[in-house]
Amino acid sequence: MKLTDVIRRPLITEKTSIQREDGRTIVFHVSADADKIQIRQAIEQLLGSKVDRIRTSIVHGKIKRQGRYAGRRPDWKKAYVTLREGQKLPEFLEGA
Repeated sequence: MKLTDVIRRPLITEKTSIQREDGRTIVFHVSADADKIQIRQAIEQLLGSKVDRIRTSIVHGKIKRQGRYAGRRPDWKKAYVTLREGQKLPEFLEGA
């Protein structure tokens, strides 16, 4: 699996912005079949920052309706990445 397949995109929400204020925690949408070791390697190579710990969670898809028809969005995985002391956030996340 390529590094860009493991990390899909950073999650920028109100909750993740509050967590990012400590200067060490970043939240990413990651591939559902990626494990913590693959996530760690991808973050360290793509961002150039050392990772302290990673917490992952599966987000269950919502049920959406269009009239009388109901469908379901797919489940996806997110990773809370905590950087080591002294490591800087990447530039694209500092101003967000």
